[in-house]
Amino acid sequence: MYKTLSKATILNAYARGIFPMSEARDDDQIFWVDPEQRGVIPLDGFRISRSLRKTILRDPYDIRIDTDFVGVIEGCADREETWINDEIFSIYMGLHSEGHAHSVEVWDNDALVGGVYGVTLRGAFFGESMFSRRRDASKIALAYLVSRLNAGGFQLFDTQFITPHLSSLGAIEISRSSYHQALQAALSVEANFLRQPLTVSGHQVCSG
Repeated sequence: MYKTLSKATILNAYARGIFPMSEARDDDQIFWVDPEQRGVIPLDGFRISRSLRKTILRDPYDIRIDTDFVGVIEGCADREETWINDEIFSIYMGLHSEGHAHSVEVWDNDALVGGVYGVTLRGAFFGESMFSRRRDASKIALAYLVSRLNAGGFQLFDTQFITPHLSSLGAIEISRSSYHQALQAALSVEANFLRQPLTVSGHQVCSG
């Protein structure tokens, strides 16, 4: 069994283009991944459908930043198959405690109904996982996240892999070599996840 990996080790791994995963919730081993094809969302290419735009403009939910990071990870792990084991959980809680991991949360009154979390390193954001307990909640979280990344000066939004869900929002695959070039460019600039105000409207997200 691994002891909890140091935060410096994890951040150095991200800077080299690799990230940790586990096979399952009850597997105590961690392996490192550097996919041949990498999923990214171009920050100028995020697609908001007409129906999603209408939903966002209604501001049906309260969008919060970093108010329940642990709840977002738990929401992401609350599925039949997950790569988030106890070690992974501890790693990201540690990164969050030092300001290197953040969550965008979708709240319906007092209920956390969706969200996304990931790691920041200079001008790169490494999306880790997302979840949804209401229609479009994860898409709404991603829209607010992309708005925040653009406002904060980020250059790269890494999704690791792509799914049909992410593809519908503008995610693409690029080669490992192209990803590493984009990563090095992003690491050469400073960005700030909290530059955008904590509260923004749906109109700001859709017009940004």
